[in-house]
Formats: sequence, C-alpha cells, structure tokens
Amino acid sequence: MSQFQLGLNTSTIRPARLMDKIRIAAETGYSAIELWNDDLTAYEEQGGSLADVKKALDDHGLSVPTVIALHGWLNTTGTEHQEAIEEAKRRMAQAAAVGSTYIISSPPRAVADLQLGGENYCELLELGREFGVKPAMEFLGFVDGVNQVKHAWKVIEVADHPDSTIVLDPFHIYRGGGEIEDMKGIPGEKIAVFHFNDAPAEPARAEQSDADRVYPGDGILDLGQMIAILKDAGYEGVISLELFNPTYWEEDPTEVARIGLEKMKSVLSDSLA
Repeated sequence: MSQFQLGLNTSTIRPARLMDKIRIAAETGYSAIELWNDDLTAYEEQGGSLADVKKALDDHGLSVPTVIALHGWLNTTGTEHQEAIEEAKRRMAQAAAVGSTYIISSPPRAVADLQLGGENYCELLELGREFGVKPAMEFLGFVDGVNQVKHAWKVIEVADHPDSTIVLDPFHIYRGGGEIEDMKGIPGEKIAVFHFNDAPAEPARAEQSDADRVYPGDGILDLGQMIAILKDAGYEGVISLELFNPTYWEEDPTEVARIGLEKMKSVLSDSLA
C-alpha cells in the first residue's frame, strides 16, 4: 500500500465548510486532499484568503494533487473559447495558490471534436506552465463524447505535450461502457490521480449518475484488477476517494471520511496481498 498515497476528494463530504474539510482529511488519516475551485471561490468571496487555505494545508501536512476543474475549453472556438481560457487562468491561479500539482480539465457533455480538443488541450498545457500547474485530462462516463479512456487518450495523443496526463476513475470507466483493460499501457507517470469509488448493481449502468457512487468495496466493480494495473504501470501517486452520494452528505462528515479511508485500505490490502 506504501506505493500509493491516500487522498480525500472533498466532494465526498461536500456540505462541510472548506476549512473543516481540510481538518477532517488530516484528522482521519489522509495524506492528500483534492479541492474544488467552487469552494475556493466561495471562500474568497466570503472574505477568506487562499494564503490562509495554503497555511491550513501545510499545518495539517496535506498535499494537494489536484484542484477541480476547468470547463468549456475542449470543444470551443472564437469568443467562447477565449472566455473559457480567461476563466481557466483564474482557476489555475487558485490551484497554484494552494500548491496543487494538477488541475483537472473536464470535457463537455456534448459529442466532442477530439482533434480540436487535443489542440486546445495543448494550449491549456502551455498555459499551465505559466502558472506552475498541469492540466490533467478527464473523461466522464455520463457525457456523450469523451466518456471512455480511449477518448481522453486520443486528446492526449493529439496534444503531444510532455506535461499531458489522464485522470482515471472506476465509476467513469464503468458508466461510459469502457473496459478495465483500457487502463493497460498507460505509463504510471501519465496518470495524474486515480479517483476511487465503486458502483452499485442497480440502477442499470446507463442510468447511473454520480449520486449512485458508493464506498470502494460496496459495489460490483473489480477494483482489485484496476489496482493491479496501476501497480504494474508503476503509478506511485494519489488514490483519492471521490464520492457524490447525497446519502453520505447527510451523515457526519468525519465519520464518512473515516469509513471511506477504512474501506480504501481494505480494498488495497486485498488487492496487493
């Protein structure tokens, strides 16, 4: 298990306040935390400073693998694209301010032009160098276009940039109709983060949404096979608990984080035995 760092994506305990999320992640035993731009923006709008957020992270010994997310960049041109880029700059600045390594770059919900997406992703990567953060390409299982590993990887191939990376996620692989084997062949250094979650047997795959995600080990996905692929790829980054389940949001966030970490460790222990 020492090959991986264990992180908490703050979507898992979304209703908690930002500073409480940071404290809870540390107190329950995580070494990393994924933050959201929307939370950072709300904190600033309420009079807080990102310097205070960074201090809290440092005081609690938490690394920040990613901040989430960039939108509207992949399938756009002209004025719409320039607006997306300006917003990307603002969000990259936030990510840099809290010490994040990556900023997740999400696809549109519509069918996407992967050639244009690759060109635009290259632009994002170059912009990221100015801010000191690396945009990481994400696929989403419930969108019409970039919903499988192969689609995100095509964008990466077109971009042909040394800083390109991919975000892997069991739920999105399943929801998008992909195969676990699609992860094979991706070098460990090209994986920005591995989001950890599981999917239930019901509702049907094509009807599931983020809200249906469950704790690792509580669903039907072969997480062990995925962990084995990560291990073989030489991935040594963060495995991060990312859930959006409203049932968990109604529970005590400290308890949700604690249970989630226990279940992550159990799955990893079984997988790496």
